[in-house]
Amino acid sequence: CPFGKSTDFAKLVYIWRGSCQNTPQLIYINVTIHLKKTARMNKPFKTEPNIGKRFLAGFLDYLLIYAFVLTFIFAFGEPNVDGEYSVTGFSALIPISFWLIMTVGLEIGIGATIGNSVVGLKAIPKNGTNRKLTFGESFKRHLLDPIDMFFFGLVGVMTIKNTELNQRIGDLWAETIVVPTKSLPELKTE
Repeated sequence: CPFGKSTDFAKLVYIWRGSCQNTPQLIYINVTIHLKKTARMNKPFKTEPNIGKRFLAGFLDYLLIYAFVLTFIFAFGEPNVDGEYSVTGFSALIPISFWLIMTVGLEIGIGATIGNSVVGLKAIPKNGTNRKLTFGESFKRHLLDPIDMFFFGLVGVMTIKNTELNQRIGDLWAETIVVPTKSLPELKTE
């Protein structure tokens, strides 16, 4: 006696009055539509280490950040007795804000940092969805940059080479991968 039917896109629930031997009368139909909102890769996606490109992208990003921070400190900092410059108070938040904008802000705003844009890479979620990262995903990736860049990037290189999806520590925590932008047309978008 059929009491329901389901498909991938809709679930139809029938409530019947009567028994299977008699002709059932349909007294209620409830239709619930389940749509999957995740866009995944068309085919299994193989990431590449892209060590040289990733190193160059990180170098460009942090060259811009360090250049700004040093210029800002020398322009607005106060010298101490040893001749070193420092900023204190509210001004000390400006370099941190600049770092946040140049890394997290650009990834969530335009989809990639300046360095990644120059070398043709993009960070996306681990499931392969072609979309900009969320604030949380991008912040996690970049919060661990100092660990990944430790000893001239050796930690990042070692984790990229020894993980299945070529992820560095920040990518592992944020559940993201870095792919060449030329491979993105193969991916579905949200």
